[in-house]
Amino acid sequence: MGYNRRRGRGSSSSSSSSRRTTQEASGDDGPGTSLPRQEVDTEEEPKGPTIQLAMWDFGQCDVKRCTGRKLARFRLLKELRVTNGFSGVVLSPVGTQCVSKEDHNIVQRKGLAVVDCSWARLSDVPFVKLRCGAPRLLPWLVAANPVNYGRPCELSCVEALSAALIICGEQDTAHLLLGKFKWGHSFLSLNRDLLKAYSKCENGTEIINVQNSWLSSNSSVPKSPVKAADKPRRSTEEGSDADSDDGLPPLEENMNHLNFQDDESEEESD
Repeated sequence: MGYNRRRGRGSSSSSSSSRRTTQEASGDDGPGTSLPRQEVDTEEEPKGPTIQLAMWDFGQCDVKRCTGRKLARFRLLKELRVTNGFSGVVLSPVGTQCVSKEDHNIVQRKGLAVVDCSWARLSDVPFVKLRCGAPRLLPWLVAANPVNYGRPCELSCVEALSAALIICGEQDTAHLLLGKFKWGHSFLSLNRDLLKAYSKCENGTEIINVQNSWLSSNSSVPKSPVKAADKPRRSTEEGSDADSDDGLPPLEENMNHLNFQDDESEEESD
């Protein structure tokens, strides 16, 4: 009996010691005394662009394949209405000088925008209604989008924005945009040497000189886009079928396209 009692006390002591050891090892001081543990989230949230991006969309292309609309659905750029002004750099055919590193400060502070329209229907775009802070042109580059692959100067929205960003020194944002398209790397491959040369220029005049020098040394390269009458009337924004099935939110109605049609109807009735 006595042996059994001593053994029982020893067993209880050993068991209690074992529990304390387990609690110390686990860092738990017992019921009601443990501190809440903070779980470390090892997954980093995807980074968005550091530059404010925007576009005017006039509904002249297949919205399911439009590169600009796809970027908007990824929330990488903001869609503007005709009545909205943009005080940053705007890539537009009505620009009078070429985008360059000289515009980097404006791009950083006020952003970069593009006019989304079909190359075959430029005359239908009301450029005079667009309030652009700093309209700019792009230098000679080759398109890599599936519709106009290999054509000079007929870039899609994502190609135009990425080219301007690289020229201004914002390579990371350009790669972020192109990474959303299966063919995006092709644009960098086709234009690697020119983009590198353009990005070293300090202003638009130097870029034009580099462009003309390169074209002169490559006399077999087409100097300008193919005329609209000589090609099928398809938009530069038509992208590939594979890119359209991306599981993104459904497309919304394009208010610029609707308003523009209403304006034309009013003018015809007058």
